[in-house]
Amino acid sequence: MPDFSLEENLGLPTSAVIVGVDEVGRGPLAGPVTAAAVFVDRQKITLDLLTKIDDSKKIPQKKRATISKQIESIAIIGTGWASSGEIDHLNILEATMLAMQRAILSLRKQIILDPDYILIDGNKVPILEFPSKAIVRGDEKSLSIAAASIVAKSKRDAFMTSISKLYPLYGWEKNAGYGTREHLAAIEREGITAHHRRSFKPIAKYL
Repeated sequence: MPDFSLEENLGLPTSAVIVGVDEVGRGPLAGPVTAAAVFVDRQKITLDLLTKIDDSKKIPQKKRATISKQIESIAIIGTGWASSGEIDHLNILEATMLAMQRAILSLRKQIILDPDYILIDGNKVPILEFPSKAIVRGDEKSLSIAAASIVAKSKRDAFMTSISKLYPLYGWEKNAGYGTREHLAAIEREGITAHHRRSFKPIAKYL
């Protein structure tokens, strides 16, 4: 389970603004990549919530949405998005870095002080003005990053569910745009939409 060990080992005062950043949506065939930047107030977080926060992939969708709302009550959150068009134009890695930068910018607008340190899930850090570090499998180690992973996934799931009402035949409310059998069959049957990533192989092959 993730905890605050990485945050505490930075040697910063307890009042320091330490931000966790994670993204979701690199692999889907449709929809944006979404990042969240989360500053968890360690003075406000409850023991109950501490035991619930984990790598978002390990938490069922409904429970994840509930935990995300609880995180929002004790944290400052910024979200960033990169659209399917931006993914096609930039490539998925650069679009992910852009979504992270936007998430951090969104968070900065909500806090008086700049972040003292940023912990980012993965092995690459976007171009930032602040001290930062990439943590491989950070959502399994840092509670700040794990919180960001839950928020990012919940936000993206909610978005994909909302646009599934406009495109009900692709099952995005269930598959979140990933290349499931149902989604691939719908592409063959119905064609592609403005939300599909044309640079991804299954879509490029269809085109």
